[in-house]
Amino acid sequence: MLLLLVLHFQLHAARNSNAFRTDLRFQSHAVLALQEAAEAYLVGLFEDISLCAIHAKRVTIMCPSIIDGI
Repeated sequence: MLLLLVLHFQLHAARNSNAFRTDLRFQSHAVLALQEAAEAYLVGLFEDISLCAIHAKRVTIMCPSIIDGI
C-alpha cells in the first residue's frame, strides 16, 4: 500500500529529473519502484526520528530529533 498518491509522486519525480535532463521518460513500473523505495526510506527515517524523540523524553518530533535521525 502506497502512502503518497501515484500521480503526485510521478509529477514530482518528473519535475526533479528535468533539472538534470529534459528528455527523460519513465516506465510506470520504474516510477512505482522508485516510490516504494522512497516511502520505505521515509518510513524508516521517521521511525528513527521517533526513537530519538522518545529517548529525549519527548512525545513530539522536533528539529533536533530529525537531525539526530539522519
